[in-house]
Amino acid sequence: MAGHSKWANIKHRKAAQDTKRAKVWTRLIREVTIAAREGGGDSDANPRLRAAVLTARSANMPNDTVEKAIKRGTGDMDGVIYEEINYEGYGPAGVAILVETQTDNKNRTAAEVRHVFTKYNGKLGSTGCVSYLFTRKGMILLTSEEGPVDVETAMDAAIENGAEDVEENDGSVVVTTAMEDLHSVSTALTEAGLPVSNAELIMEASTEVEITDEKEAAGVLRLVGMLDDLDDVSSVSANFDIDAELMAKLDS
Repeated sequence: MAGHSKWANIKHRKAAQDTKRAKVWTRLIREVTIAAREGGGDSDANPRLRAAVLTARSANMPNDTVEKAIKRGTGDMDGVIYEEINYEGYGPAGVAILVETQTDNKNRTAAEVRHVFTKYNGKLGSTGCVSYLFTRKGMILLTSEEGPVDVETAMDAAIENGAEDVEENDGSVVVTTAMEDLHSVSTALTEAGLPVSNAELIMEASTEVEITDEKEAAGVLRLVGMLDDLDDVSSVSANFDIDAELMAKLDS
């Protein structure tokens, strides 16, 4: 999701996340634990863990909770072992959908994901059918209740520290980075006095399906939303682009 409606799509997703803060924390704890298990507990030497910790702190997760998640990942504390499994498929209008899960019961998760795809007019595909369309990126959101973000300062600080893209919309700024640069760019923006409201890893699509039909747009959002509501799902990525005006109409 990018282009002229990127901010509209981000606002829609963040509004949904804000209504289920407890679930967001559960997902972040799993991500920190898995990142530590796979790459070690030193965030300086583990880019995935560094990004996960940054995202957790952006969500106001207590440091003690983050540290416990790291210890469970490194084996210094007992905890549930989660397995990462991805599912791929298509939604209305041919939208490609990538579902990332972290589960302790893959049979349960597979059944739940398949059920949602079937019920909400999607089609579950084979491994690799859409994943090639997505690349792991860092996304930083700059917003302020006090007024528009200083775009020129944001652009200078972001680009000087390796950001790949900077977009402005309605006084807010979205910065895209390589996965390994998320922490350094976010830190540089903060040190420049800019209001970093969120920093996280996303899957960015290389191509997008522009949806102009209200029924198709509603169908895609419903499918993506129902997948995202599943307890074992850590993220849902889809390559659709909905015009900001249509998104506002759907949200009303």
